[in-house]
Amino acid sequence: MRHGGELPQVDMVYETWGTLSPEKDNALLVTTGLSPGAHARSSPEDPTPGWWEEMIGPRQAIDTDRFFVVCVNSLGSPHGSTGPASVDPRTGQAYRMTFPVLAIEDIATSARETLRQIGVPRLKALVGPSLGGMTAIAYSMLFPDEVENLVTISSATRSTPFAIAIRSVQREAIRSDPAWQGGNYAPPGPTTGLRLARKLGLITYRSAREWRERFARERVDVEDVRQGAFGIEFEVESYLEAHARKFAGQFDANCYLYLSRSMDLFDVADYGGTIEAGLSRIQARRVLVIGVETDFLFPIDQQEEIASILQKQGRGVSFAALPSIQGHDSFLVDYDRFCPVVGRFLSSI
Repeated sequence: MRHGGELPQVDMVYETWGTLSPEKDNALLVTTGLSPGAHARSSPEDPTPGWWEEMIGPRQAIDTDRFFVVCVNSLGSPHGSTGPASVDPRTGQAYRMTFPVLAIEDIATSARETLRQIGVPRLKALVGPSLGGMTAIAYSMLFPDEVENLVTISSATRSTPFAIAIRSVQREAIRSDPAWQGGNYAPPGPTTGLRLARKLGLITYRSAREWRERFARERVDVEDVRQGAFGIEFEVESYLEAHARKFAGQFDANCYLYLSRSMDLFDVADYGGTIEAGLSRIQARRVLVIGVETDFLFPIDQQEEIASILQKQGRGVSFAALPSIQGHDSFLVDYDRFCPVVGRFLSSI
């Protein structure tokens, strides 16, 4: 592991769509954000909708008729890949806080090893949004000869102080929950802390404009008297509560802590002392950088920085600044804008 320690055994979960060509030259890897697993698209084996259902598929932006698409569940995630919730084979107990410090580079390396296990030697394209965009950048720096084309979406070369501050408070909410017990909790664990962390995350994933247009000051139809004098009164509160409860019931708290910190620790400048030096390691022939004007978690100037530096370094760069109002989460919902941009780029490689 990049920051010390090792994992004696690693399980990785992945899903694929399309067919690998005999020359093995049409593989496209999708790296995920913090929350999703490998199920990016439905399939005969699992017909439930994937988290990027509208982006991936036959004749869609990421065309499975053309590409052999692989989505790997991140190392450290609770969705099947080895993480803090997994059993340490050396002790027979869950890793919990004994799991080594997780870095974005570890996520990238484990994704690359997964591809090697399934017979993919190099990538026609690598596509990553959010945390997955950081993973895609790290992958392209660590294994520059293996990535032909790169797409980063709403990502960054390193986290801003604002983003670090937000995630720090999210992690504190989890660790301050008495049920966390230093990470040694029994199910269901620190659900209150995780629920509050998710609420804060949801607020930053969208834009103030969307909150205003979507909810205004609408009140809930029926107040729950059991919540007392400060219960939920507004529709926006009800929305946050419902989504946070669902998330807290599905995501492991320790995994959240580790994945969250991995974004704060990532810094391209670690490779040579400057962002320019770090990005110069990327040898992708063509790069697409997409940002959203209303994203204040991964602000548009960070996308402009990536595009500008890579262009000066001789990479063929396309940059798209999209006016979506859904903020950081736009890549998950505003398919009318995202699909054409991604589709045009991939159709030209």
